[in-house]
Amino acid sequence: MDRFWIQSLEVNLKSAFRNLQSGFLLCVTFFALCSMLLAPRFSVEAQQPAKVPRIGYLIGARLSAIANRTEAFRQGLRELGYVEGKSIVIEWRSAESKLDRLPELAAELVRLKVEVIVTGGAAATRPAKEATATIPIVMTQDDDPVATGFVASLARPGGNITGLSTLAPERGGKRLELLKEIVPRLSRVAVFGTSTEPGNAQMLKEIELDAGALGLKLQYRDVLSFKDIEDAFRAAAKERAGAVLMEVSGPITNPHRREIGDLAVKNRLPVIYGRREPVEAGGLMSYGVSVDDLDRRAATYVDKILKGAKPADLPVEQPKKFEFIINLKAAKQIGLTIPPNVLTRADKVIK
Repeated sequence: MDRFWIQSLEVNLKSAFRNLQSGFLLCVTFFALCSMLLAPRFSVEAQQPAKVPRIGYLIGARLSAIANRTEAFRQGLRELGYVEGKSIVIEWRSAESKLDRLPELAAELVRLKVEVIVTGGAAATRPAKEATATIPIVMTQDDDPVATGFVASLARPGGNITGLSTLAPERGGKRLELLKEIVPRLSRVAVFGTSTEPGNAQMLKEIELDAGALGLKLQYRDVLSFKDIEDAFRAAAKERAGAVLMEVSGPITNPHRREIGDLAVKNRLPVIYGRREPVEAGGLMSYGVSVDDLDRRAATYVDKILKGAKPADLPVEQPKKFEFIINLKAAKQIGLTIPPNVLTRADKVIK
């Protein structure tokens, strides 16, 4: 009886072992088949590269004329860990100073389905805004984005546009102060502005207040195109202005910086600009917002938007950095001596 029981147990154990062995082989086979079926999918997914964000940079000026700004923008991206051509692609679009091309270029960027459009100024922001209401737009600079209708307010932009503003009411007064320091007995200053430019009226009002405090009289000249600048210089000299406050910039002046410098020398008039580029091209001096710094800071907006932030929730920032540039060659050409105490305050002196 015991022997029979033992033999029966051996048979049952062998049968159970065979069943267990078969089940194990079945499981191995099942997992092997699953691996074979899923391997191609995992392989394809592993081989697919991460999507590289594509952004557009739209500007009216020639890219060669704003090389310092585009490099500052690239620097800002590099500081945030982006590598152009690898971890981010930039579609550069320049109207080559032909502003009527900007709408076409803006539409092209929209067709490319870029994630963000960066604009180099109000002239480019307008067509970008008209081209899309959904793609985020980052302004690198705008004198008054509220007045131009780009944003509802600086604190709450409210739409698909945000970025940086050059709005700094005190800069006009600072330029007048500098002119008075370098021109003995200065009493009259010609102001060249553009009446059709948003914010022009407000700018003139603020400059008039500053001029009154400094005991200066202003002579306003409306400049709508480059051809008006020669007439404005001639009128300023005729009316015995002692200096010129140049509030005209952008497409009107950018292609003609050297010619404007020559007109200043011809009429022997000290001119102060709001941008450094005219001084580097032969102008006398400039005091204003560092647009290079604005372009560098624009990269932070691009980064935030690519990471999910909405333009409507990103406040428009105002200038933080200003720069004062003097060109001693230009001073010598008009017979002007810059006082040492003014030179020591300059961020850059061109000799």
